[in-house]
Amino acid sequence: MENPVDNNSNSNNNTNKMQSWPLHCDLLQTRMENFDQDSSLISSSGGISVANSYPLESICEDRVVTERKQNLLTDFSPNLRSGEWSDIGSRCSMEDTHVCISDLADKFGYNLLSEHAISFYGVFDGHGGKSAAHFVCEHLPRVIVKDADFPVKLEKVVARSFIETDAAFEKSCSLESAHSSGTTALTAMVFGRSLLVANAGDCRAVLSRGGVAKEMSEDHRPCCIKEKTRIESLGGFIDDGYLNGQLGVTRALGDWHLEGMKKTGDKSGPLSAEPELKLVTLTKEDEFLIIGSDGIWDVYSNQNAVDFVRKRLQEHNDVKQCCREMVGEAIRRQATDNLTVVIVSFHLEPPPPLVVQRARFRRSISAEGLQNLKCLLEGDA
Repeated sequence: MENPVDNNSNSNNNTNKMQSWPLHCDLLQTRMENFDQDSSLISSSGGISVANSYPLESICEDRVVTERKQNLLTDFSPNLRSGEWSDIGSRCSMEDTHVCISDLADKFGYNLLSEHAISFYGVFDGHGGKSAAHFVCEHLPRVIVKDADFPVKLEKVVARSFIETDAAFEKSCSLESAHSSGTTALTAMVFGRSLLVANAGDCRAVLSRGGVAKEMSEDHRPCCIKEKTRIESLGGFIDDGYLNGQLGVTRALGDWHLEGMKKTGDKSGPLSAEPELKLVTLTKEDEFLIIGSDGIWDVYSNQNAVDFVRKRLQEHNDVKQCCREMVGEAIRRQATDNLTVVIVSFHLEPPPPLVVQRARFRRSISAEGLQNLKCLLEGDA
């Protein structure tokens, strides 16, 4: 899906660009005011003397570098393509689910006054049953759109929507005990050149930036020192690598049936539904985003996953087929969990081949060194 360039955005970027060079502008203005007074800067042909124009030349070089960096942002408009695939793996039931929505506002009848659509992608890895994962997958996108601050304060909206969806699931649990389950959740939203990732649990998002894996989320597991500190401050504990001896994740939606995990109202329990957010501005170097349930990351490292996807896209440039092949490879590597992967490509073209610059070493020996070596060898003889 191609998003047109926002002229207002470009105008603002140009304004910001001008505002980012106040020192350069001041120096240039000072030079121009002094041209008539300083004949050493003027050559006989009426131009600026090369010998005496170094400070001005440096300013111009800096300006070119700045413009090139700005162009990586202002000249890039993502062309989104997405694919998804999932498999039950070796489990007896499928508790993963996922969602891909190309235009979130349009999906729920919201009239978004913007040239850029907001795309929404999510992977939800359930535990203790599939009810929580399916509930969150169905309700979370709707809760986001219906928030009064959508889409202006998107980061706050997403964080608040995770909490509200978790509370809504708690109410549904009180009506039907079969809903007593939980789920991790990772969502990614693309709007214009911005990518916002929200994560609660151990699903993971990895961005390929010029072929290098960039982690866009952190796994919320009991072994994480930051999570352990948070849990203990709220009266929880880690026992044998499990939260309160029961769960292998420290953030999730649902699990209201587990005693001592969550609290209603303003109080927080050791199991949190609050997501961690990461916002980045996409550039031409950003190739694709991989979102996977933890079963995928049990058998792929971040870089290995990026290398795998790049190679497959270079072969056939089919995002959905790439997802299917990635899940198939995970099964071949003897993954034991449910498997779900969503890939979002930011370009219509396949990733370009990586050019590896090999260092060249000059191997030589001086005449003195050669003589010393000759003497050493003759001495040993």
